[in-house]
Amino acid sequence: MFGGLLSWVIWLPILGGIIVLATGSDERAPLARKLSLAFSILTFLISIPLYTGFDTSTAAMQFGEKSIWVSTFSIYYHIGIDGISMPLIILTTFLTVVVVIAGWEVIKEKTAQYMAAFLIMEGLMVGVFSAIDAVLFYVFWEGMLIPMFLIIGIWGGANRIYATIKFFLYTLLGSLLMLVAFLYLYHQSGSFNILDFHALPLGMTAQTLLFIAFFTAFAVKVPMFPVHTWLPDAHVEAPTGGSVILAAIMLKMGGYGFLRFSLPILPDASHELATIVIALSLIAIVYIALVALVQQDMKKLIAYSSISHMGFVTLGFFIFSGQGIEGGMVQMISHGFISGALFLCVGVLYDRVHSREIASYGGVANTMPVFAAFMMLFAMANAGLPGTSGFVGEFLVILAAFKVNIWYAVLAGTTLVFGAAYTLWMYKRVIFGEVANDDVAALEDVSPREILFLSLLAAMVLIMGLWPYPFLDVMHATVDQLVTQVNTSKL
Repeated sequence: MFGGLLSWVIWLPILGGIIVLATGSDERAPLARKLSLAFSILTFLISIPLYTGFDTSTAAMQFGEKSIWVSTFSIYYHIGIDGISMPLIILTTFLTVVVVIAGWEVIKEKTAQYMAAFLIMEGLMVGVFSAIDAVLFYVFWEGMLIPMFLIIGIWGGANRIYATIKFFLYTLLGSLLMLVAFLYLYHQSGSFNILDFHALPLGMTAQTLLFIAFFTAFAVKVPMFPVHTWLPDAHVEAPTGGSVILAAIMLKMGGYGFLRFSLPILPDASHELATIVIALSLIAIVYIALVALVQQDMKKLIAYSSISHMGFVTLGFFIFSGQGIEGGMVQMISHGFISGALFLCVGVLYDRVHSREIASYGGVANTMPVFAAFMMLFAMANAGLPGTSGFVGEFLVILAAFKVNIWYAVLAGTTLVFGAAYTLWMYKRVIFGEVANDDVAALEDVSPREILFLSLLAAMVLIMGLWPYPFLDVMHATVDQLVTQVNTSKL
């Protein structure tokens, strides 16, 4: 019934991107927009059966497809999903629709190229979450950097070239060590199948070196302290849509890499080096939250907030409990909705005032009351308010951390204080008070188009916060198997 479905979710947006690109000049921008919306909605709709047809009782790969690609090296086009990858694919297809709607009127130059870049990147990102062959994974992993490089470099801010080169170099150099790790594992197993890597017996020295290679790639992508400095620059210079996908999807690939490679392939090294990873995660949660507290640029504040919140993800993963891993996964999905929404809120203001500085605003609630209500919800979710998606993942991770070490839980719990401090400080300065200047006095409230994309994200934040079961249920079997793998020594 679902034969080839996963390939459609990967290749349909890439084909759509090529078709949109062919529309060419800005005179045909309306056609490019309509085609982009059609392809993004169609991709999302055909990705829904990945959830509705998913068997929650098994940890086995589902919707699998396999055909030979390079026979000489036993490289296959081999794809499939489990309870870890499937929610991230749905998140990707959902947010691409949101980004296309958000850029509908904002992007006035090279519209076709802008929309095409997002569609092609969508397909490549779904490919990353679907690949079971390591070479295929690597091709998708590197390929998705190219559209983002172009999005920031062409439609970004004044320092976009510096930001793009920094983004590209950080992520590319980390990935090269991952490629070396793949080649070593192929040499040992005779296969590029990631599931074969999971079963491969490895000595402690080999595990440690491989862990460092994988850690370099995934820590940069998350990004973890101290290799996080590329992210604020990339976010500040990126157009709004680029910031949304960067924060909501691309950062999650680092976390996904830890779950797909580091923990199951290298269980002993993961346990041996877990203290270091946990320490770096806690530094990110506490220190980066304090850095966020002093930011004057709204985008930079949200970027640092993302780094702090992603510290919860790696903390949850390296506690090696089902509760911690599921908490980290929920945090990744929730952060996709919340950070995407906050960047879109900044974009709504920037489109009107052309400033991201907090000092440029004040009293926005007086002229944009509907927008103020939306932003209040997303600010509260970012601060971890119960009833929003931001609370669920953090609560599970803190609970899991408490069972391992009370100080892990105490330090992680500080984000509930610091997160509320920097988020509500920003919200108060921008939204409340008297109308600060003529620019704010002239503001018009959100348009129907803006209400649409903000409502989509608000609905997901509330649904996930009030009823997290549908998100957690699909993960249980896969996470249980992963916990067994990471707690079984290969020595």
